[in-house]
Amino acid sequence: MFARRTHHNESFGKHYNSSFDKHRAGKATSSKQKRSFREAAAAVKKVDRVKKPELSPPSGSTLTSPIITICVGPEQRLFAAHEDVLSHSPFFAAICRGQFLETATKRVNLPEELPEIFSSVLEYLYKGDYYPRLRLNKRRNTWELEESDASNGKGTAESTVFHQSSGQVLLKDTMLYCTADRYGLDDLKRLALRKQGLQSGIQCSTILASARYAYANTPDNDSKLRAHYLALIIRSRSTFKRSGTMQMEMEKGGMMFFDLFVAICNHMDDMASAKSPLFTKSPRTPH
Repeated sequence: MFARRTHHNESFGKHYNSSFDKHRAGKATSSKQKRSFREAAAAVKKVDRVKKPELSPPSGSTLTSPIITICVGPEQRLFAAHEDVLSHSPFFAAICRGQFLETATKRVNLPEELPEIFSSVLEYLYKGDYYPRLRLNKRRNTWELEESDASNGKGTAESTVFHQSSGQVLLKDTMLYCTADRYGLDDLKRLALRKQGLQSGIQCSTILASARYAYANTPDNDSKLRAHYLALIIRSRSTFKRSGTMQMEMEKGGMMFFDLFVAICNHMDDMASAKSPLFTKSPRTPH
């Protein structure tokens, strides 16, 4: 689980930022537009300090539309939501218009979803954010997660979710990002990625399990969440190289580790470029 500050070899005490597009394998041939880790991190930090997140609930809802009942997960937990609120998602808009909605009962069945994740999706659709919410630290002029400064030693509340199918603990924000991708909620994807960048004290095993989940549940052209994990592993390589979990995951293989190899190569190229002189003098020719 999470611990706010820890010195265990397989956990992190530093905040990590959002993703860097250049670490995807498809970017390996690009050289002119690559940015260094320092430049990318500075850009993300600047956005986090200056740009206020859009946290208003979706507009256009009068909350007078029919109530839809959503049956979620293998235990069939029931949720209720207004049809026009759900319809802000193209996924649910198609369901409400199509044959998948049980007309007589206004009921939708989602047996593969986790109730904890779907609850956060509904909270976002109604309020524009989900718990733990973003709040502005006026003293530092930065955005942070509520209760992230709690002194109970347990870290940010509700940061992880137990994924029953895989039997692993995963980052809630990663699962929300993947769910938002399926539901066509791009703003929720951006919010989930931003929040994940504010988490701390995360175990190596949780990061790697969440990274595999991200690769299994995002399209191959995803340039945000996948790159976020690659950049995190590279920045924290001194911890990961001592991790037995990392060794086992690498032995399993998969596309993630080829992308990681490409990202490391790009990072080394950045380091080499930063150390090389901007201008080289050509030798003088005799007259």
